Amino acid sequence: MNDSWRYGRDDALLVEEAKLVGIDQPKQHLISKLLEGHDHQLKVISVVGMAGLGKTTLVKKVHEDPDVRKNFPVRAWVTVSQTRDFPKLLRDLIWQLHKELNKSVPQFIEPISTAELKKFVNEFLQQAGRYAIVFDDVWHVEFWNEIKFALPEGNYGNRVMLTTRNADVASASYTESQDYVYRMEPLSNEDSRTLFCNKIFKGKPCPDHLMDVAKAVLGKCDGLPLAIVAIGGLLASKDASRIDEWEKIQHSLGGEFTGKLERVKRILSLSYNDLPSHLKPCLLYLTIYPEDDIIHCSMLILLWIAERFVEWREGMSIEDVARGYLSELINRSLIQVTDVFYGGLPEKCQIHDLLREVILIKSREQNMVTVTTGQPMTWPSEKVRRLVLHSSSNSSIIPHHQHSQFYSFEHLRSFITFSSTKTFLPEVLRSSKLLKVLDLEGEEIEETPNEIFNLLHLTYLSLYGTKVARVPRAIGKLQHLEYLNLGDTGVRELPVEILKLQRLRHLRVYQQVDPSDEDIGYHGFNGPSKLGGLLALQRLDTIDASSGSVIVKEIGKLTQLRELYITQLRREDGKELCSSLVNLTSLRELSVDSVGKGDDSEIIDLNHYQHSLSSSSSCSFLRSLRVLIMRGRLETMPVWTTHLQNLVKINLYWSRLRGEKDPLEFLQHLPNLDTINFCGCYQGEGLCFKAGGFLKLSWLSLKGMEGLRWMAVEEGACSHLRTLVLDRLPSLEDLPSGIQHMSHLQELGLYEMSSQLMEKVENQEEESENYRRVTHIPEIVIGFYANDGEWRIRRLWGKKKKKTILA
Repeated sequence: MNDSWRYGRDDALLVEEAKLVGIDQPKQHLISKLLEGHDHQLKVISVVGMAGLGKTTLVKKVHEDPDVRKNFPVRAWVTVSQTRDFPKLLRDLIWQLHKELNKSVPQFIEPISTAELKKFVNEFLQQAGRYAIVFDDVWHVEFWNEIKFALPEGNYGNRVMLTTRNADVASASYTESQDYVYRMEPLSNEDSRTLFCNKIFKGKPCPDHLMDVAKAVLGKCDGLPLAIVAIGGLLASKDASRIDEWEKIQHSLGGEFTGKLERVKRILSLSYNDLPSHLKPCLLYLTIYPEDDIIHCSMLILLWIAERFVEWREGMSIEDVARGYLSELINRSLIQVTDVFYGGLPEKCQIHDLLREVILIKSREQNMVTVTTGQPMTWPSEKVRRLVLHSSSNSSIIPHHQHSQFYSFEHLRSFITFSSTKTFLPEVLRSSKLLKVLDLEGEEIEETPNEIFNLLHLTYLSLYGTKVARVPRAIGKLQHLEYLNLGDTGVRELPVEILKLQRLRHLRVYQQVDPSDEDIGYHGFNGPSKLGGLLALQRLDTIDASSGSVIVKEIGKLTQLRELYITQLRREDGKELCSSLVNLTSLRELSVDSVGKGDDSEIIDLNHYQHSLSSSSSCSFLRSLRVLIMRGRLETMPVWTTHLQNLVKINLYWSRLRGEKDPLEFLQHLPNLDTINFCGCYQGEGLCFKAGGFLKLSWLSLKGMEGLRWMAVEEGACSHLRTLVLDRLPSLEDLPSGIQHMSHLQELGLYEMSSQLMEKVENQEEESENYRRVTHIPEIVIGFYANDGEWRIRRLWGKKKKKTILA
């Protein structure tokens, strides 16, 4: 397998470090302003400055600082941006606050009015405890005038932080003597040079022969981190031994500009113009996403492929080529990674709003993407090729007759919605015969519109989150379809005509059994008996295997599969599944759910692979598998799990392994295992993590094991564990012995644990043995139900284990 496209954790750390140059002093200054004083009033701190100065990066580091977290246990981060949808922002805030307190979000918040949402937030915060909330990228004074009524003064000394380009926003929020405005300054010359060299030379000094041109280029950046990182990403792609390539970039920056903002935009335009031809449409395509939107990298890649931006390369899958494109744009600092997936791959990303402004103009000039909120607008071309609908607080009240002025959609190739399309959809489906991409995620439609089945060029169709419950036989007409997403719908069966879709590579049909409990698993779909005819399939999610061995055998014919999710697997079909898995030599993710759920689930019997181990080679799924998920009872761990050398993550639910079948023995020596989630998977009295085992493990969650009485961690085990979660282990009366050996542990979570254990953790004398065992852990989180039936969170912090209580 070609791994040249991989974006490693080390690269991500380098990018992160580059962003943090010159941040320490302002960070400490803002923290002191947050913490100072013992007032009981709400205090607002505004960070003001032009785009590209690093306001968001600075405030994010302040918000995540341990001292801030310790003093403000209730925290949330809301990105506002220009095109704010105020009710949506309030729901996002409510979701974050409930997540922070490990509470489920009430369903009734969806339909209620803005006034009711503000009241709900206000009352929730009054009960929750001391809070610190960030509102990032606030553009308008009106936003503050609206949101302030949702923020109670309280008696806790609550704090709000704003980032804004607009000094008027800061002035509007500056109502009391304790409020504070911090004006963000550009980087110093020294910090600018450091950031520049970090980006291009990985922290080494600039070579002498490039010193003059580097100084000239830096002079154009005016200390703006965004400009320095962007030009650095461009220069890093050039040959450092050739001064002429650098001088060409210098001259391209031109002479004087009207202001710093124009200078940054010129640099960003230059970064775009310097891109190879195959990357330019990929970058412009990011304008489909709303401002400040968090982008799921896997979905972006699939859209690039559907739009035919990605070229096939010999020996590589098209998805891996697209990952390479993403990596190139990240290395040029045009895309920012916000979250990293297993194996170091970017999971989520975004683009700076200033870059978005630049590429929006270029996108309109080239008729790449047309973005509308449904409001009357001047269309960039009569031949609209890609139409994207974004939400607007006013779009729902536009009369239908106003849409009659829109141009014909006969040239439309893509239609993607981030908002309701009640006025657009019929017109688009009626006249867009050349449509290739149709994404109607979240639309309130109960049946698939018949017009869709006349879109014979369609390659990408998403009805995710709609109310569709049936797929008509006409689906067979869409023979160019490569991606079909029916996730979170009511669809439970696909017609035999699905087999006509010989180009289909991604098939997703599933729905969570219990939306409030993801541990329970998912409903899948019943497929035709000859499902193995879909030879191009790379992702099958989620097939219902309750019909028997025929469908399980068919899976073995899908030799291109990378991701396989099976539900309702019968015990007697386990052997057939193992035989099928032998053929899936590219499989990276495997999820298997048995018949039944929870404690009533049937046994999963996958211990039938031994005969093939002797012949296992680089082409075996044992080598390719990265993620393994099993829901259902196990008599023993499958023996082949000990051979999963590249396994990064394992989740076991309701396995109920007996005491002599310790799952740790099968997993302890897997060299790349990073994440373990065990829920109800073991009935023994004790678990021992032995010396030399789990050397790369960073996350461990143990949950719902009623009989577990003790845990032990030998010195040299779990040496890089950062998060340990113990949840509903009622018989465990003491912390794991040897927990002091986990020197990298950053967070210990204890949820619904025994009163004996809680008492030992909370009532420690500083000289006691228990205290010394946990003093190295920066944060201990305790969750429990109080006598009044309400869920409470209690946090213990730092070496003194200061206590904070959340409602």
